[in-house]
Parts: sequence; structure tokens; C-alpha cells
Amino acid sequence: MYQPSAEELKSVEEWFADYDALAEQGSIEQLADLAVFPMNVATDTPGGYASVRQWTRAEYVEAMKESMGGGTAGLDLRSTRTPRFLTPNLVVVETEATMTVEGQEHRMHYVDLLVRAENGWAFQTMVQGGWGHGWPSAKRG
Repeated sequence: MYQPSAEELKSVEEWFADYDALAEQGSIEQLADLAVFPMNVATDTPGGYASVRQWTRAEYVEAMKESMGGGTAGLDLRSTRTPRFLTPNLVVVETEATMTVEGQEHRMHYVDLLVRAENGWAFQTMVQGGWGHGWPSAKRG
């Protein structure tokens, strides 16, 4: 198994610090600059099965505008991230997060695949339950 260096771990932490700052500001286009497209998205459908899509940059921007609105500032967002390096260029990051919306605490659990691109880390795959409202269920084969 690949064991990342302290510097490699720090580079992922710094990438997420940049991501979180942009998310707080609601800088959706700049968040898209941190991704590789098409982006894989895996989620589930209410009362159904898993659903998988590939988003273009435009689809990502639209979805994030819808879900983030003007940003995450004021949501008291707290995240604990656990990076698991597969190689020096591929890292799966598990996140457990809590945010407060209108006085109610909401917990989230999701995974991102970061890939090392020529100009730094980029996220390429998002896996989180609950996004698949109206999406078709995944089918094998």
C-alpha cells in the first residue's frame, strides 16, 4: 500500500482549505476550476437504487448554485476529512461534516476522488447520498 509523505498529506489539506474558502464565499466558477470534467457523480435515489452520472462543467456549476446558493458562510460548517492515498496521484477523501441551517444541525458523509493534475489536485468524482431526486436508477451491463 502507498504511504503518503507528510508533504503529500499537507497538499491535500491545503487543497481542501482553498476549496472550503471558495465554498464559503459562494465562488462556484472558481470551485469548478478545481475539478476535472466530465465529473463522475454517484448517489442514490429516494426509495430506489444507486444512480450515476457524469456532469459537464455547466451541470456542476448549476447543481452547486442550487445547493450552495450564496455560499456556506454562516452555516457553521465543520468537516473531518480522512485522505486515503491509492498512489501519489490518486487519493480518496472521506468527509464527515456537520452544518447548521436555521438552527438545525445536519450531518453529511461523503467521498471525493482527487486526482493529481499537471497544475495540482483536482476533484473528479463525488459520492454522496441524496442527490438523485428524479435521476434514473443505475443498471448493470
